[in-house]
Amino acid sequence: MAEEFHRSSAAEIPVTSNGDLEQNPESVFNRESYSGAPAALNFSDACVTSSNFASTTEGIIESGPFKGSTSLPTSPVAPVAPSSAVASRLARSHSEGETGAAKPAPDSGAMVLADDLKSPAMEKLELVRKWSINTYKCTRQILSEKLGRGSRTVDLELETQIEVLRDNRRKYQHVIKLAQTLANQLSQIMQTQQQLGEAFADLSLKTPELHEEFGYNASTQKLLSKNGEALLGAINFFISSVDTLVDKTIEDTMMNIKQYESARVEYDAYRTDLEELNLGPRDGSTMPKIEYSQQQFQIHREKYERMRNNVSVKLKFLEENKVKVLHNQLTLFHNAIAAYYAGNQQQLEQTLKQFHIKLKMPGGDTPSWLEER
Repeated sequence: MAEEFHRSSAAEIPVTSNGDLEQNPESVFNRESYSGAPAALNFSDACVTSSNFASTTEGIIESGPFKGSTSLPTSPVAPVAPSSAVASRLARSHSEGETGAAKPAPDSGAMVLADDLKSPAMEKLELVRKWSINTYKCTRQILSEKLGRGSRTVDLELETQIEVLRDNRRKYQHVIKLAQTLANQLSQIMQTQQQLGEAFADLSLKTPELHEEFGYNASTQKLLSKNGEALLGAINFFISSVDTLVDKTIEDTMMNIKQYESARVEYDAYRTDLEELNLGPRDGSTMPKIEYSQQQFQIHREKYERMRNNVSVKLKFLEENKVKVLHNQLTLFHNAIAAYYAGNQQQLEQTLKQFHIKLKMPGGDTPSWLEER
């Protein structure tokens, strides 16, 4: 009891803002407890003393022993009526879910994902699924063809042309390799002839009694070396032109042929799939599959026919271009070789001028790319 008395007395000492004792005890007033507060929070003994707000004194809180009840409130909780704002919010979120709009929810940072935001990922998954199905069907078709169990569509005329083109391509590549070997050997012969001509010329100066003999041989070797440069230029031009024909023109057609063969495999794969479905039962569960397979079969059939027509046109234009290019290059090669071994320097030079071939002079500056073109 003594403890409570001292604590209560100490709590009632009024203090000013400067730390002095309050000299006006009449300004102290008791704070009545709030009537609407629950019984557990009824601080009946607490009071607040305050002086005039204009004075320098501060409010005083008087505390006393807590005498309220510690029991929970016995009054029942009143039911909360649904708010119109909450109802409108629920209705709006439901309508947004149906329309697929992506709007932020009120009073929150949550976003409702719309269908159009999910479309890129769904499209990628759909592409992966279609690619997987198509790859599986094509792989099964290729294996069945190799094992002799499946049938394949064959265009005899087109397949014959493609096989001839592949065979000619291999032969043209072999000709290019042989021509490159000839050019390398001719280059070595030219270097030997140049060295031999320089040796004869030196001996012609140092051997007066054989001056004419060494001189004739030196002139002959130099002439052969000069004609060899012209022939080497013609051979290199022949190699470059045929190599362009094989590695660019024919290669471009071969790429179209590969696309045509892929379209043919896809067409046969979906054709086989449709035939298998047609052999099975026809009911409500299989008819949608048959209709979808029929659509896919028609799509790949049109693609196959389109690629077949493209390859036919490409082969026709390639044949015309190939004949024209090879006719000129074979004429150049023949005339250059014949003039060189016949020793007809004038004919060899005329052949180079006919095909607009410019030789690089030994020791001369390398022409710019503009001059080469």
